[in-house]
Amino acid sequence: MAEVVLSVPSQQEFDEALQRAVDDQVASRISAQDPTLWGPDAESEARIRLSWTHLPETSRSLVAEVSELRNELTIKGLDHVVLCGMGGSSLAPEVICHTAGVPLTVLDSSQPDMVRSALADRLDRTVVVVSSKSGGTVETDSQRRAYEQAFTDAGIDPLERIIVVTDPDSPLDQQATETGYRVFRADPNVGGRYSALTAFGLVPSGLAGADIGELLDSAAEAEPALYADDAANPALRLGVLLGVANGHRVDKLVLSDQTRHGVGDWIEQLVAESTGKLGKGVLPVVVPFENAVNFNPSTADSVLVTIGTDEAPEAQSGYSAALRGELGAQMLLWEVAVAVAGRIIGIDPFDQPDVESAKKAARELLDSAGSVPTPDFSDDGIDVYGAGSTLEEAVNTLLHQVDLDHGYLAIQVYLDRLAFADFAGVREIAASRLGRPVTFGWGPRFLHSTGQYHKGGTPNGVFLQVTGAAAEDLPIKGRDFTFGSFIDSQAAGDAAVLRDHERPVLRLHLNDVESGLARIRELLA
Repeated sequence: MAEVVLSVPSQQEFDEALQRAVDDQVASRISAQDPTLWGPDAESEARIRLSWTHLPETSRSLVAEVSELRNELTIKGLDHVVLCGMGGSSLAPEVICHTAGVPLTVLDSSQPDMVRSALADRLDRTVVVVSSKSGGTVETDSQRRAYEQAFTDAGIDPLERIIVVTDPDSPLDQQATETGYRVFRADPNVGGRYSALTAFGLVPSGLAGADIGELLDSAAEAEPALYADDAANPALRLGVLLGVANGHRVDKLVLSDQTRHGVGDWIEQLVAESTGKLGKGVLPVVVPFENAVNFNPSTADSVLVTIGTDEAPEAQSGYSAALRGELGAQMLLWEVAVAVAGRIIGIDPFDQPDVESAKKAARELLDSAGSVPTPDFSDDGIDVYGAGSTLEEAVNTLLHQVDLDHGYLAIQVYLDRLAFADFAGVREIAASRLGRPVTFGWGPRFLHSTGQYHKGGTPNGVFLQVTGAAAEDLPIKGRDFTFGSFIDSQAAGDAAVLRDHERPVLRLHLNDVESGLARIRELLA
């Protein structure tokens, strides 16, 4: 069972807001899939996005089906599971498998070096899950094409190695069915970030060896408490906490996962994409357990949340929470809580209007309909797209634009996230210098999570974008662009959209990645 312990600066205000939610029967109406909870503007979207509420029951048939397929693959010696997917299609399986302690290779990048490394890893023992809700995600389609080519070149029939998860009648469903791939069709009335307990989360996790039946069991056990119109409801309490805090301009959610299972990355997408719109929302800031700068010390505009403890931390704002419970229960708790918070904040928690803008800009650059930017100058082997005459001046100019009362810095890195994983530690370096919340995201992965908040949420972000030259580019069969040109277009497109939203952006392109990353560390210290 999931449990929440809270700390609030004004118990009376919190209790009154909580009682209103109880009186309005918010929890039971979410369970009943009432689309009117979020107002008339959100009703049409909510009507087709609420099937997540009872997935612990409706997804149960997948347990035996996935187990049977896993046994078939194991007999054939196929024990290396690769997941090609983005955002909601990859984040949940990643944390499910990490929590279960089973290996899963997640390919959620268009960076050519990362794609090539995945293709070279145990191909003779590999089964690939191609996962896309829309069926038109360009990254996932490109990854599928790359694996089809690699299997064919190795004399392996792709039909024996590729499994598809998608919505019914999506372009991917149609293409995969015609080709002859095994297809799992997910519930189309569940949004991507709420899809952890659908085929998107369960198929790759179960094939990798996670106990998905146990995951559903823990969520099912939590359902009665999470859908109760009761002040003790932990999801209602967490959602009201986030909503009330947001009304006081406490709009950062700083997460420290003391289980070290990576659930913060899944929560990050759920919260950012669900709340970051109409110029408001909650910015998740995921901090490592070992060095939790922005958690301790915290800032006055932050809610602090620990995962895996039973004692609420001391936040400067006074808003904090501690959560315990099995993963399935926690996932359902957060989904309900975010839906509750969205109602209080006054947004539709089920749409993502600004995600498409970056995709469109990238497509225009790939189609040569947009202008490819040129650097303003180069310094220390780094091409600089931004103000200044030196690299140091450009970085300092950007950092000076961070609002010291309510702003944040977002570091966005379009590199191989496995080869350069240690660079994520630069988040703590920048946070220590600024004394403000700093987020870190790997591109293009973050475009499907915090990317919505960056453009649609509270307009107080400052953005440092890091790109770099690949060791070697990689063509995509059937496409007139390469993985290298694709990721470059994604970075340039997102930067252009951020600037259109009047967000400060500095792009640093590293011609020598290792020395360039070391130089950036120095400049942010």
